[in-house]
Amino acid sequence: MNLSFDEAVALHADVKAIVAQNAIDCEVYQFVPSIYLNELSKEKSAVQIGAQNGHPEQNGAFTGEVSIHQLSGMGIESILVGHSERRQLFNEQSPFLKDKINAALQEGMTVFFCCGETLEERESGKQETVILQQLQDALFHLSEKEFQSIVIAYEPIWAIGTGKTASPEQANSMHAAIRKAVGKQYSEQVGKNTSIIYGGSCKPTNAKELFRQPDIDGGLIGGASLQANDFFDTISSF
Repeated sequence: MNLSFDEAVALHADVKAIVAQNAIDCEVYQFVPSIYLNELSKEKSAVQIGAQNGHPEQNGAFTGEVSIHQLSGMGIESILVGHSERRQLFNEQSPFLKDKINAALQEGMTVFFCCGETLEERESGKQETVILQQLQDALFHLSEKEFQSIVIAYEPIWAIGTGKTASPEQANSMHAAIRKAVGKQYSEQVGKNTSIIYGGSCKPTNAKELFRQPDIDGGLIGGASLQANDFFDTISSF
């Protein structure tokens, strides 16, 4: 929930210009507040616009909500599901996230599914158990074909907005565990082909080290995405 309308338009224009002027070896998305989606998605570019949230019901008495079906009707093709702030602040649980994923896939969207553990869970050594349960509860009902539209974003909750970052080795270890679990659920090839990205205070100063890790396929950038130059410096480290 950042930036005024004018600031959001200016940031998007700056990011588009930078991406157009430079060779970047990755796909680039901006996930923006729903009230800005229509304006920022009008002009197609190399910077793809996605939604931060959406309600699984197509319509109904859900005042203030925006349905995934409505987002799709605006031409939005990707969405975040399960971000830690939605889980913690709005108490979104796996059954509801599962409904969101099903609705998004029905609309032909790419789903960026976020998963992560708290500091307490990390310090007690339960991080893998927690993450794999989140995958099991919200994702592993999907068919192999459906799963091809999933990007997994590992975001340790204790490293979001705190300035703390999982070490490259910690992050890669979790990514490897996620990849192994996906491979076990579907096939080794599906596990290998699944994009698993890292979110958690990823910024220009640590992006290169993180992106060098064999199982980290990209980043879900937070605060560093609000300044065009910082965002570019981060994603160009890939």
